[in-house]
Amino acid sequence: MSRIGRKPIAIPNGVEVKVNGAEVTVKGPKGTLTRTLSPEISIKVEENQVIVERPSDHRKHRALHGTIRSLVANMVEGVTNGFSKTLELVGVGYRAQKKGNKVVLNVGYSHPVEVDPLDGIELDVPSQTQIVVKGIDKEKVGAQAANIRAHREPEPYKGKGIKYSDERIRRKEGKTGK
Repeated sequence: MSRIGRKPIAIPNGVEVKVNGAEVTVKGPKGTLTRTLSPEISIKVEENQVIVERPSDHRKHRALHGTIRSLVANMVEGVTNGFSKTLELVGVGYRAQKKGNKVVLNVGYSHPVEVDPLDGIELDVPSQTQIVVKGIDKEKVGAQAANIRAHREPEPYKGKGIKYSDERIRRKEGKTGK
C-alpha cells in the first residue's frame, strides 16, 4: 500500500468537504476549491477525516492512490492557510513594481514586461527585488511563479535573473578558469 495514500486527511474546524462521485469540493475560510478526480479511487468523509481507498493493487490504482490523496490534502491546506511562493530579482537594475493588480518587471529587456495574475492568484511586491505569489490553489501558485521566473531565468555565470527565494544557483567558472 502507498504510505502516503494510507494516511487519513484531518479536516480542521471551519472546513467542509463534500464528495459527489468523482468530484470533490472543499470549502473553507479562504475560499472554495472543486476538482474532478479519477472515479476509480474511492474518497470517503468519516467523522473529521477524509479517507482515500483504492479498489485493487493494480499498477494504475497504486499510482493514483497517493496522488489523489495528496491533491485532496493540498485542497484542504489551501482553503485553510493558502500557499505562497517568493521570487527574488537578482541583477543590476532588475526591479518589479505593482500597477493595479499587475506586476511590471524591468529585467534587462528594452521594454518593461507586464505580468497579469491568473484568476484566484494575488501578486504582491514587498520590495523592488521581491515578488510574492499567493493563492489557495497550489497548482496555480506554482504555475504563476514559474511563468514569472521564465521571463528571465537565472544564469550560471553571474547569477542574474529571477529565482525562487529558496533556490540555490549552481555557479560556473568563466573562460579564464582561475
